[in-house]
Amino acid sequence: MSHTCAHQVATYLADLPSPTKAQYHLGPIPIRMYAMCILAGILVAVWLGDKRWRARGGKPQEVVDIAIWAVPFGLVGGRLYHVITTSAPYFGKDGDPVKALYVWQGGLGIWGAIALGAVGAYIGCRRRGASLRTFADAAAPGIVLAQALGRWGNWFNNELYGSHTSLPWGLNVHVMDTTTQTSVIGPDGKAELVAGGPFHPTFLYESIWCVGVAVLCLWADRRFKLGYGRVFAVYVAAYTVGRFWIESLRIDDAHHFLGMRLNDWTAIIVFAGAVGYFVWSRKKCPGRETTPYPAVAAETSETPEDAGEDALTEAALVGEQAGEPGKLEADSEPAAADEASEAGEDASVAAEESEVVVVPAQDGGPDVVSTPTGKASESSNP
Repeated sequence: MSHTCAHQVATYLADLPSPTKAQYHLGPIPIRMYAMCILAGILVAVWLGDKRWRARGGKPQEVVDIAIWAVPFGLVGGRLYHVITTSAPYFGKDGDPVKALYVWQGGLGIWGAIALGAVGAYIGCRRRGASLRTFADAAAPGIVLAQALGRWGNWFNNELYGSHTSLPWGLNVHVMDTTTQTSVIGPDGKAELVAGGPFHPTFLYESIWCVGVAVLCLWADRRFKLGYGRVFAVYVAAYTVGRFWIESLRIDDAHHFLGMRLNDWTAIIVFAGAVGYFVWSRKKCPGRETTPYPAVAAETSETPEDAGEDALTEAALVGEQAGEPGKLEADSEPAAADEASEAGEDASVAAEESEVVVVPAQDGGPDVVSTPTGKASESSNP
């Protein structure tokens, strides 16, 4: 490789570019790349979630039905979290509240998206008679892959970058016009760059981290047969670890508390909750569900148990008697005696009920006696 080519490669690596446009047009229809990245992530999450759901015994296409509830709730929750925690551009001085609805300009908080998305998923699962925890386990790897794809929307929007860096993959960021979704053109006729670059490409760091978390979830689920929401707990715990150190690199405006960004504190709290649930669930519900439908699991768990108890009782009785033949003979003798006694009682009752009829003799002959057997016998008069 020539010195000139090497210099060009080095220059490129030291000047990782950002797009100058975050929006394209298909005729009169605007195609916003941030929205397209989110959409791509949703499609991947539904595809992988459906595949894993069927592997757990779920019905085909049921994940789509649940996603119809979970996705809108998640988008609303993500936007609410962003607007609440970054309220200045919307409700602060010179803010524009209407822009709180401009989702395509970026701004979806994953914490709110997961929290409210879980509410939507619960509604969808409840309508289908499915377990939310089983659904969460099936969906977890797809959700984190959706996050990996969604972060590329920040790249198109030239946002959420980190502090200055001299690393080869430093990112130069353009000053963007949020109205036209294109970069601002400087006096020299070129796209204007944000001063102080290149910057840490935190969107790239998080995207790579999310792919790693998805691989971890798939491996752990296959290796340890996780169930009852523990795959989802692994996803949450692993993601928050990465988000904590990535968040410390970002320089965008954010609320701070005790010297740390709000998202760092959120990551710590959520991590503790995920680990606590994993430990509790492992003790409370070991193993994995046999079916993603709680009603079916309840039916199948009761019937075999009752039948098993009856079979054990009967087997115990037979075994006890078979092991004591003397007892069997002793038990049979009273039974035979009882039967003979009952027969005798019946005979005596019949004899008592029978009447002896004496017919006087005619013309001096012997009397005729009618017996219970129905035969006639002769008797002499005294």
